[in-house]
Amino acid sequence: MIKTEHQDRESAILIGVVRSGQNRWQSNDTLDELAMLAQTAGAEVVERVIQERHHVDKTFFIGRGKVKQIAEMVTDLHVDMLIFDDDLSPAQAKNVEEVCGVKVIDRSGLILDIFAKHAQTREARTQVELAQLKYLLPRLTRQWKHLERQVGGIGVRGPGEMQLETDRRLIRNRIAVLERELLRIAKQRKTQRKNRQNAFRVALVGYTNVGKSTLLNALTDAHVLVEDQLFATLDATVRAIENSDKRDILLIDTVGFIRKLPHHLVASFRSTLEETLEADLLLHIIDLAHPQFEEQIAAVNTVLKELQAAEKPILHVFNKIDLIEKTGLIERMREKYTPSVFVSAQRGIFMQELRQRLLQYAEQTAEEIDLTVPLTRSDIIGRLYQSAQILQVDYVDDQAHIKARVAPNNANKVRRLVQAAAKEKEPSGIIKSSGSPSPTTTGKDRE
Repeated sequence: MIKTEHQDRESAILIGVVRSGQNRWQSNDTLDELAMLAQTAGAEVVERVIQERHHVDKTFFIGRGKVKQIAEMVTDLHVDMLIFDDDLSPAQAKNVEEVCGVKVIDRSGLILDIFAKHAQTREARTQVELAQLKYLLPRLTRQWKHLERQVGGIGVRGPGEMQLETDRRLIRNRIAVLERELLRIAKQRKTQRKNRQNAFRVALVGYTNVGKSTLLNALTDAHVLVEDQLFATLDATVRAIENSDKRDILLIDTVGFIRKLPHHLVASFRSTLEETLEADLLLHIIDLAHPQFEEQIAAVNTVLKELQAAEKPILHVFNKIDLIEKTGLIERMREKYTPSVFVSAQRGIFMQELRQRLLQYAEQTAEEIDLTVPLTRSDIIGRLYQSAQILQVDYVDDQAHIKARVAPNNANKVRRLVQAAAKEKEPSGIIKSSGSPSPTTTGKDRE
């Protein structure tokens, strides 16, 4: 993974643009978020600049006069770098650097720097390095200062390939290696998910720093890292809710979302975010105390649509209700976002209600079935333990009478197993549902 070296506290100027159709408060809000990102990365924000423009300047992104004004601020304030709230083209960043004489990074570059800082596992480091290289590839011309044609002479004569092309080729090769590595990791995750098929899987999604890890700890007594920072955790964390007499419930914490999340970052973390696609329920965690929480909800919904997970069942969990001062806000949100619950994960307020809601969802999507399997097919009985939750087993004569709870996506698999055993012994194995099928059971399962 590409390492970035910082001074203890690099000073920075934040730069935002108000475009047509936008309000200035929106730009101020995103700059507040950019300031938090900069702080998380280890920078100290000394000034902010916002320019109103109808169109982005192709040369400098902001106006030429504004760039000169910022160059004077850089000199007066002894600033180390400029951070733009939007993505810049390589040419725009290079042009601003030449005028201002300091390092220029954009929002995507800053987020990637934070991800590189927080990546701990092999999977996270691989994903971050892949995203970094894809971000870096078109920007090589300003990253390398040695871009000269190779010197001729004995031992180095050749086609005269430029160093830039050599670097690009090496990076493309490395990208190919990392993509193959992520494919292997994705296969491992697929195998792990197969072992969890009968459990009710709940994915925690939400804006970064809304309290997802705190909520996970409160529900499962896990000890996941909790920090008041953006993107404090990157890896998908799976923990079980202790619930021995009911269906197993697994909570899956994923990386937080953010406005203007770089597309190549979403692509690189797809294997982690696929946990969201495999979940039976999404818990959309929302920081109700944040001034712009509804804009954060919209940003999360945008990413879910990009992941093709927007059609999943969603339970809105409004967190940090202990910090709310506005009367009537909870009732308004309860009417607007259905279904929803309101909790304080840190103080444990209404967490039992959330547990009960999860249990209800889990029970609604499971089907209890009675099975009869010949004892001669002990292999079938063993496989049933892998595909269903066995509630009771009674041995009568040469048969096992089994009561099991099975997830809808495993119902057909269980039926085929027992039907295979029934063909070898008369009377046939019996399958009958105790109760009507769940509304979530597919037509194919009911056939």
